[in-house]
Amino acid sequence: MRVTIAHVALRAGVSKATVSRVLNGKGETDAATAARVRRVVKELGYVPSARAVSLAKGRTGVVGVLAPNLTRPWIAQVMQGVVDAMASSGHGLMLFTRNVGDDSFQRFAGHVNANAFDGLLVIEPEETVPAVAKMVSAALPVVLISDREAGMGMPVVATGNRPGGRQAAEHLLALGRRRPLVVGGPDGYDCAAERVGSFTAAFAEAGFPVPAHAFFPGDYSGESGRVAVSSAVADGTEFDAVFAHNDLSASGVLQMLGHLGRPVPVDVAVVGFDDAGHAALTAPPLTAVHRPLREIGAEAARMLAVALAGGAVPDEPVEIANDLVVRNSTIVPG
Repeated sequence: MRVTIAHVALRAGVSKATVSRVLNGKGETDAATAARVRRVVKELGYVPSARAVSLAKGRTGVVGVLAPNLTRPWIAQVMQGVVDAMASSGHGLMLFTRNVGDDSFQRFAGHVNANAFDGLLVIEPEETVPAVAKMVSAALPVVLISDREAGMGMPVVATGNRPGGRQAAEHLLALGRRRPLVVGGPDGYDCAAERVGSFTAAFAEAGFPVPAHAFFPGDYSGESGRVAVSSAVADGTEFDAVFAHNDLSASGVLQMLGHLGRPVPVDVAVVGFDDAGHAALTAPPLTAVHRPLREIGAEAARMLAVALAGGAVPDEPVEIANDLVVRNSTIVPG
């Protein structure tokens, strides 16, 4: 049976409040009583819970995490990095998502108002930035995982969307590809605009601007990749490469190209983004911009732990570098 503060109080002949005061060094307790309580604590082997200690010090010992929809494949890896880092710092986690829009955020804001956690980590804040900024102004420690919120008064871990888009473009250009299709992300998502914008800027700088009819909107799904390729072929758009906003869209691209009999990479080279797990399992294996997602989550969590401990965190965004992982969707096996 687990020894509780009630057992200590009963054995020492004092109230639970007195035991708490002795253990936390708060309030006045006569020396003899304090000595008796400490002796009983030692005899019974009582260990205060981390939550009880935190509450006694005016903290919950819990960190909030506000994330987008958890169905996005890369979120799991970011969250694992957060969990790893927070476990070593001794903090618990309270997870919130924005999967049902305003209702989700209102429930989350209620927990903020109730001081349910000590600090907050926000993953790709999108439309929540103004509300999160108000929380920062109210002295809630916050760290963002984002590419765009520098100068907002919040520490930021950048996810490398712009450099990654350029890496993909430079790789295709080096292979002699000059006519890419671009499968983007949903309207209003900055990560989609950043990846596509840097990709097309690199092509334009090389003298091969991407025409408007080669752009196709996407929704992070394999279906959006299939639709983009089939639409381009139906419209007579010539292309020798495809850059997809994420790996799922790229896998749909590969499926449709196979269905249409256009060999990859001999006829069309394909590059995805994230490298979040299944990219190496497609047919052929997908070349993709690899984001070190677990490291991104861990770095943001470490920064938040430092802030909670009263330490200094960087004023400038901390960017975790991407790597382009080259596989057989762009390079013919040797």
